[in-house]
Amino acid sequence: MANTMNEYSFEHLLDIMKRLRRECPWDREQTHDSIKGHTIEEVYEVVEAIDHKQYDELKSELGDLLLHIVFHAEIARGDGRFTIDDVLHSIIDKLVRRHPHIFGDVQVKDANDVKKNWEQIKMQEGRESVIDGIPDVLPALLKAHRMQEKASKVGFDWPHRDDVWKKVAEEIEELKLALDGNNQDEVESEFGDLLFALVNYARFVHVNPEDALRKAINKFSHRFRFIEKRLRDEGKDIVTVSLEEMDAIWEDAKQVE
Repeated sequence: MANTMNEYSFEHLLDIMKRLRRECPWDREQTHDSIKGHTIEEVYEVVEAIDHKQYDELKSELGDLLLHIVFHAEIARGDGRFTIDDVLHSIIDKLVRRHPHIFGDVQVKDANDVKKNWEQIKMQEGRESVIDGIPDVLPALLKAHRMQEKASKVGFDWPHRDDVWKKVAEEIEELKLALDGNNQDEVESEFGDLLFALVNYARFVHVNPEDALRKAINKFSHRFRFIEKRLRDEGKDIVTVSLEEMDAIWEDAKQVE
């Protein structure tokens, strides 16, 4: 009897995953813990495709991420914990429950109202704190940004961005004092406070600090590689050239950009 399943349907993907878990020695051995690092990697590859506006690549990376969702669900099904249907039921119920202005009779004025309702509903679901639910494994800048964002939704926030900038300036002075005191633990603490204040200011000027730092890193990487290539082309060793020469090539790299 011919297989009538759509070759590119979600059901076919589930069927393939089940077969891999039965027949492939490598897939059969995997656990949630063994593939979680790969899952994180796939998320970052999705982000990278978005940053570079590589939409064909984004399509592919979203497929890889979807594979991991299906993989984790199939592992859980085999362990008798839950199924992919349970995953779908969970997110559908959550979306409906947290959008009462769409699926209920709640009235909202704007996106800020939606955000406030979202946080209130999460508290009603049993969370003890507004800032619960932020993964510990998030990069520190992103985690700080999300924590400040969540606190702001319940009114714990600075009234104006100028106040936040004053806090940044205050933290800079406190870091200077810690440096003068030559206490490394205090320096680390004050440096962290300064970063936290800068992240808060970024939110007020509508900048995602994680994105901004990643772009700065990419810019540095591009310019430094430009220096290395120029020196190689000139037959020079980067270890032996002067800082002044490298700075001059750095400025050339900025002009090329």
